[in-house]
Amino acid sequence: MKLNGSEIVLECLKEQGVDTVFGYPGGSILNIYDELYKHEKEIRHILTSHEQGAAHAADGYARATGKVGVCMATSGPGATNLVTGIATAYMDSIPIVAITANVTVPLLGKDSFQEIDITGVTMPITKHNFIVKDVTKLADTIRRAFFIAKDGRPGPVLVDIAKDVTAAVTEYEPKEPMPVVPSSEYIKEKDLCEAAKMINEAKRPFLFVGGGAVISEASKELIELAEKIQAPVGDSLMGKGAFPGTNPLYCGMIGMHGTKTSNFGVTKSDLLVVIGARFSDRVVGNASRFAKNAKILQIDVDPAEINKNILVDMAIIGDVKEVLKRLNPKIKENRHEEWLEEIRELKEKYPLTYDTSVLSGPYIVEDIYKVTQGDAIIVTEVGQHQM
Repeated sequence: MKLNGSEIVLECLKEQGVDTVFGYPGGSILNIYDELYKHEKEIRHILTSHEQGAAHAADGYARATGKVGVCMATSGPGATNLVTGIATAYMDSIPIVAITANVTVPLLGKDSFQEIDITGVTMPITKHNFIVKDVTKLADTIRRAFFIAKDGRPGPVLVDIAKDVTAAVTEYEPKEPMPVVPSSEYIKEKDLCEAAKMINEAKRPFLFVGGGAVISEASKELIELAEKIQAPVGDSLMGKGAFPGTNPLYCGMIGMHGTKTSNFGVTKSDLLVVIGARFSDRVVGNASRFAKNAKILQIDVDPAEINKNILVDMAIIGDVKEVLKRLNPKIKENRHEEWLEEIRELKEKYPLTYDTSVLSGPYIVEDIYKVTQGDAIIVTEVGQHQM
């Protein structure tokens, strides 16, 4: 069937299961907004007061639902206003697709009104970006954008569409979304055996959990590993929630915003198992002194993160959930009683305390957690009080 570019955009969004779009309209993207209005029963549009809010909202939607977040903005300042939200999604590995409109193809590259090279601007903060100048390539470009956003290490993808493309007509054929299968091509049996040997021989293992464990939904496998070897667990800010904070093995965050128990635990450990974490400077501090007594085993889906900030003794490349599924059966049960006793002593010596006589942030959050029995989503502002 023949559709114009704006109709193709909406049909592709429906193909991908999109039910919510965040955005702010403008001249160049009005054709898409006119079409969006016709699909209001299938796709809800949330109008933000600023494009930056749309990008952050798409990011938050993706974190809360596990789906790809979608935001829209017009050309020029509309597109550039998305940048901070896109950068946030890139740093935190959150899948979003940003759809922007640009000037018509004949005006591209001529410093036209509200023309900006948004693909060039966002190149360092996206997994990939596209500029669409030909309506026949529009549908497959949008499909690829959604696939790239979800595949491997998730992240933002930007699709910039020339205004005349949104009005041009071409043949459109519906297609099923490309399935995203967790990568296991790099997971080698000999590496799993070597990793299991390191874990089985360790006397003072410590698990460091990052956002990769949350993204791959590896909580079940992570808990199984930690309880099987009775290893203390610390996390990064992005890793919070992957391992229950109520579990006795949990020690708190690692790094400059972390607990003394976790930081001393990392220092005293003889094996640090890093699960979906990227060794941020907020965690590592002085790299030459980080985990100086430990061998380091890193599990990550992104090969670029291996040996980037910290040199590791061994790495397994692959989806965290898939790796742990195959690794856990090779792990022997171990109580590590002396090591856990040291950790318990650290918790007693350096407890997390706060003044309960005033309404402090931690007091409020903990009380809400108790009342809602952990079922509520609690949001804090950003800053030290969030930590």
